[in-house]
Amino acid sequence: MKSKNLIQIKQFCLYHEIENTFITELNNFGLIQIITKENDEFLEPEQLPTVEKMIRMHYDLKINLEGIDAIAHLLNKIEALQHSLNTAHNKLRLYEEKNIE
Repeated sequence: MKSKNLIQIKQFCLYHEIENTFITELNNFGLIQIITKENDEFLEPEQLPTVEKMIRMHYDLKINLEGIDAIAHLLNKIEALQHSLNTAHNKLRLYEEKNIE
């Protein structure tokens, strides 16, 4: 992990016009991970889409942090189920192809 790839939380919050405490609360709920280096806090670039979705949910849709936590949990569960369904579908397709031959 290179520090030049990290996003400084202060700058991120200024850009999005949000409070730093919102990012801290997302971290406290375990929804994101804050990296602390040299008394400064950062986000990994991979987290940006997730954080931006949560910003929209909170500030645009007025969903509280508990609701965001529940939504994130459900979305993760849907993603896992989708992956499981795709795996089962691929196995079924292989089985059907073997029976056709």
